[in-house]
Amino acid sequence: MSDSSWGPASLDELNQRRRPPEAKPLPVARGMVLEEVSSGWVGAVVRLETIGGMRVLSLEDRHGKIRAFPLGPGFLFEGQPVIAAEPRRAPAAPARRRTRSGSVEVEGFRARTAQASRIWVEGKHDAELVAKVWGHDLAVEGIVVEPLHGVDDLAAAVKQFQPSPTRRLGILVDHLVEGSKESRLAAQAMQVPAAPGNVLILGHPYIDIWQSVKPSVLGIPAWPHVPRGQDWKTGICRGLGWPHATAEDLGKAWSHILSRVNTYADLEPQLLGQVEELIDFVTVPGNAATAR
Repeated sequence: MSDSSWGPASLDELNQRRRPPEAKPLPVARGMVLEEVSSGWVGAVVRLETIGGMRVLSLEDRHGKIRAFPLGPGFLFEGQPVIAAEPRRAPAAPARRRTRSGSVEVEGFRARTAQASRIWVEGKHDAELVAKVWGHDLAVEGIVVEPLHGVDDLAAAVKQFQPSPTRRLGILVDHLVEGSKESRLAAQAMQVPAAPGNVLILGHPYIDIWQSVKPSVLGIPAWPHVPRGQDWKTGICRGLGWPHATAEDLGKAWSHILSRVNTYADLEPQLLGQVEELIDFVTVPGNAATAR
């Protein structure tokens, strides 16, 4: 009675047992210890380079001597035959998405609870434009943008707000240029006792926020000139050949303009810097406050 546990059952099995293990590809890494079979050289991987069009692996032995060998078969790793292969490449990091304002998008965030600090803008259209371009940034910081509906009572509004180091106020004013009514009202607002250090008033040179949108975005060479004394928005719509008889017409005109704005690149630089500075002021302590 035969016992199959003694020796191979066939010549095929015998040959299979005698066959050396199949070499498998092994991505090399710095510090990995390999033995080059033909020479018996044992060393740690210290370098991988291209010489004469050939990929060459350098191994440093325990005495600090280095020899180079072609990358490929003919190596042992932990006693097993391997084919030295190119290192594994780390997967490329996904491109960071950018917001409309150009900042890096914060992924997976929850909008922060509204902070006490605020940004004020003159009107509804200003607020909608700022929210569209900087909305992500503002949500991350928990900053609310509120329309003032005019700045004629700006000083009283600032006093009522009661600004403080933990309750800052950034204000964006239309047509804030030297000698204008707006510049005078801004200066008065900064005379409120709690304003210095806690309130920042910035402005842009445009008569209305509409004008901060680059004309090229609308496919026009320039914004139409509106003679002094005429309602500016009505004059713009008239100059562009848009309906302008009612408030509803003006609202539709603004909706069209806003729909053409996709990123900060669609806005004039004179507005971009001011809004960015206001956001920094109400979110980063220690900025000096003024009106300009």
